[in-house]
Amino acid sequence: MASTTAAAEKNKSNVRELVSIALLAAVLCILAPLSIPIGPVPISLTNLVLYFFVFIVGTRRTSIAFIIYCLLGAVGLPVFSDFAGGLGKLVGPTGGYIIGFLPMIIVMGLFIEKHRKASVKNIILNTIVMEAATWIPYILGTTWLAYSAKMAFPAALAVGVIPFVAEDLVKMVLAAIVAPGIHTQLVKAHLVD
Repeated sequence: MASTTAAAEKNKSNVRELVSIALLAAVLCILAPLSIPIGPVPISLTNLVLYFFVFIVGTRRTSIAFIIYCLLGAVGLPVFSDFAGGLGKLVGPTGGYIIGFLPMIIVMGLFIEKHRKASVKNIILNTIVMEAATWIPYILGTTWLAYSAKMAFPAALAVGVIPFVAEDLVKMVLAAIVAPGIHTQLVKAHLVD
């Protein structure tokens, strides 16, 4: 009887995890295409959503949802910035930034999962970690942008990173302040671990 109850609990937990990953991927697909074109690299909500997801549901679920989002975009669904889709977006000039989000999720998630509680110290530390981790897509994206657009690296950095540093920092601080409270409420409601 105990093993049946344990198996039922495990199945319930697996279903809950699959549903949460599907919902995360859906939210990414809805919010990531919203962007403001300011040059070859648009202002996008993708990294803000990912910052929040890592705090709220953790590295593993965020990573899987992001991979699903990329696969949906690669097969042509218009889920990338400016409602673009297709493999061309991933291998195009801004593809390095998109691909760079996965290692960013993993690097920041390793720290954030251990420091989710909302305190001034954690807000500062988590913002520093998010800033450091965000340099992964910055560097990968800039390198790919420079190569694919036949630009010098400093020129690619000037259009692909510099305009976004302050705006991304605001996103990070917002996530570090707001997301831990959301995570706490979802834990209390038994919706996340």
